[in-house]
Amino acid sequence: MARYIGPKTKIARKFGEPIYGPDKVLDKKNYPPGSHGQGRRRRKVSEYGVQLKEKQKVKYTYGVLERQFRKLFDKAQRSKGITGEMLLKLLESRLDNVVFRLGVASTRSAARQLVSHKHITINGKVCNIPSYSVRPGDVIAVREKSKSLEVITDSLGSRRSTKSAWLEWDDAVLSGIFLNVPERDEIPENIKEQLIVELYSK
Repeated sequence: MARYIGPKTKIARKFGEPIYGPDKVLDKKNYPPGSHGQGRRRRKVSEYGVQLKEKQKVKYTYGVLERQFRKLFDKAQRSKGITGEMLLKLLESRLDNVVFRLGVASTRSAARQLVSHKHITINGKVCNIPSYSVRPGDVIAVREKSKSLEVITDSLGSRRSTKSAWLEWDDAVLSGIFLNVPERDEIPENIKEQLIVELYSK
């Protein structure tokens, strides 16, 4: 499936947020990309434009394409609970996102590649589906023959100090447990999910 492989700083500047993580260029150029990005007078964005921009931001953040995103939204709509919050919970439960949150990969795209290349197991079985929905109690681990991979050891060596409360990691065996689906206030991303609900409700 196609993925965005273009310049990530350009996308981060478009949204004015470090959606792919800390970015030195974004700190220096905190204005939209393009030759007129800094000096151009910005037109007032319509309500639809604001809603669409928020949806695009979430899609880029989690690396999900439109068709897949729409399916997740429909699933969230059918679930019990607030639709916007359920959507974020479904996105956070994706295997590639969980691998990223555990610190096995430094970015979600790197996590997706590790999963696709069969370096990750769930409950002892290899899983190469990045969109696989992880359930509470599932054990996510680095495959035995992949534990010495430089990309994994480097990522674990520079793990973020902030740990996700819904995940438990064991450095000794390179495996983690998905304790529970996170609550909305535990998800750190700056997302206004209600705007997406309003967009799809039109």
